[in-house]
Amino acid sequence: MDLQQIRCFIAVADCLHFGRAAQKLDMLPASLGRHIKLLEAHLGTRLLSRTTRNVILTEAGERFLEGARDLIQRADRLETAFREQARRKASVLRVSAIDSAAVGLMPQIIPLFRRQYPNTEIVLIEEKTIRSLPGLVSGRIDLAFVRPPEQVDTRLEFRELFRETAVVAVPEGHALARLDALRVKDMQDAALIVPDRRSRPHSHDLSIKLFLEAGLSARIIQIAEEKQTIVNLVASGIGLAILPRWISRLNVDGVRFIPLEAPGVEARKKLVLAAAWLRDTRDPLRESFLDLIEARLEELQASA
Repeated sequence: MDLQQIRCFIAVADCLHFGRAAQKLDMLPASLGRHIKLLEAHLGTRLLSRTTRNVILTEAGERFLEGARDLIQRADRLETAFREQARRKASVLRVSAIDSAAVGLMPQIIPLFRRQYPNTEIVLIEEKTIRSLPGLVSGRIDLAFVRPPEQVDTRLEFRELFRETAVVAVPEGHALARLDALRVKDMQDAALIVPDRRSRPHSHDLSIKLFLEAGLSARIIQIAEEKQTIVNLVASGIGLAILPRWISRLNVDGVRFIPLEAPGVEARKKLVLAAAWLRDTRDPLRESFLDLIEARLEELQASA
């Protein structure tokens, strides 16, 4: 049954007048009459008895009216519930970010965004690229800040933002800790701690590529997955680590972060930070978040 036809019938039953019912529904009386005729034809019975002077409910119409009211009330409640759910979802932005972006980018952007959209809830998830991208496809995440993968999922849209700067995490007691800047050849004999390539291919390859471009071999002493763990291992004195500069915001005691002089173009490409989202979808909150970042790209690039 057509809900609009049922609404028309209820309006006539309430007013017992086609003209007033049509006015109540903001429609023409002729259109209202057609809806009633279609409903009666569908049910195979007369619901209203019409004369030149008045309108009355038939016996079938009186029986149908109670069920019709209940049906419309339930339909309205269902629509209201789903609209409210959609409204609540619209005020939530679910953002995932790789560790360096979670430490460096998000603290700069989220406070600004909250000032502009005080009623919006931001759910921030620190997550690796390999987990964020499936989250976008499934709808678990609205916006992700990731390293662009070599094989791009065509269901996703990527926007390169900027390249992060590499630094070297050095134990404070290490001989290299006194330098103001480091070159790769300064570290040719140093033990290195590198990320696990399976979960962090970009960060792993950055270290290896830098040494290859310098004609050296990296002396890897330890592999670890999380950047926080890597920095803590550096603090323990077992080795050095090449990391994105934003990771220095972790401020672990016993570690000095030293700028890295790395002329290699290919190595710098490893630290591209990109925004990603589900292609062909529109989300005003997501776009506003990205616009805020775009307006501050120069400032953000300088801090990265």
